[in-house]
Amino acid sequence: MSLVRKIGERGQVTIPKDIREAENLEGGDEVEFKNDNGKIRIEKKEDLEPRLREGYKSMNSDISEEMLNASKEARERIK
Repeated sequence: MSLVRKIGERGQVTIPKDIREAENLEGGDEVEFKNDNGKIRIEKKEDLEPRLREGYKSMNSDISEEMLNASKEARERIK
């Protein structure tokens, strides 16, 4: 899907409604801007906290092992 929008004087742009709905974007969500070899990408930042919290509640193994795995996953997603 490709839609064109103008950038306002203060550098603001509105994400089209169709894209917001398709990607489940709501007011207050964080997005990340990336320069990918001259192409600008906008990606929704995933909130890992709820997933990690559920993982800790349901775990049956040693918490330190789970924390190491969660930290590794978080570091990989931040890159």
